[in-house]
Amino acid sequence: MNRRQLLTTLAAAPALAQINSQPVPKFRFRSGLVAYSYRKELAAKTMSYDDLIRRLSDWGIDGLDCTVYWFPDTSPGYLAGLRKTAFKNGVQIYNAGVRVQLSQPTPELQLAELENIRKWVDVADRLGAGHVRVFGGNVPKGATEQQAIAWAAEVLKRGAEYAGSKGIMLGVENDYGLTVDAAPTAAIVKQAATSWAGVNADTGNLRMDGYKQLEILLPYVTSVHLKSQVSAPNGKKQPADWTRLLGMLGNSGYKGYVGIEYEGAEAEAEIPRLAAELRTVVRKLSV
Repeated sequence: MNRRQLLTTLAAAPALAQINSQPVPKFRFRSGLVAYSYRKELAAKTMSYDDLIRRLSDWGIDGLDCTVYWFPDTSPGYLAGLRKTAFKNGVQIYNAGVRVQLSQPTPELQLAELENIRKWVDVADRLGAGHVRVFGGNVPKGATEQQAIAWAAEVLKRGAEYAGSKGIMLGVENDYGLTVDAAPTAAIVKQAATSWAGVNADTGNLRMDGYKQLEILLPYVTSVHLKSQVSAPNGKKQPADWTRLLGMLGNSGYKGYVGIEYEGAEAEAEIPRLAAELRTVVRKLSV
């Protein structure tokens, strides 16, 4: 080592020691917002998806779960423009939420849902999103829950084969019908047995004892929705402890986006406040 190299090394030593002495955050999360939070504005066309992306950028939110229900079209030109807006504003479109209902009792209906998955996977691919969230659907009339799970798992598995060919994950959201509880939601993914499918965990949709129910989903989580409330053991809603929820997710090994989904009536007042709260929690807990 010559004299110049030695001096450079010595000069850098205090800075390196300071960096090494700092506590390293334990987790790796990124903040997000679910477009469904602005469903009224998007449906009424008083807000566009481009407008929403610019808001997220202004708030310091990292990504958009782009619920696609109110897209004006899915032409290559529109999708390219939306992707450009996201890139120029430093916002990642990471998820596309679509109206797929997996549990279908006949081959014809299953094929229709599979085609629906393929359509929206192609849209997600053009947007640069690595995840598409789908629904389990209702238990078909006259069927048992186990039959419904098996049908849903078959469609999910076949859909994931196509999604995986594009490098895109499918996530079953715990929501209504078949997936109203954590156990059948997890069972669909487990039976599908593919590394390209998991659970889009909605922490506010778990009807009874939300923290305990989330534990069932943790091995399968591929994306996360956070709401301002979570269910207590008696089923009543209580304020959600986002630090606790993110701690559970992080300790399970989950890394990725955690997106606010607001379902109240005061979007203009409440969403900016929730975004600031989420940004603070994420930055506190993660790299």
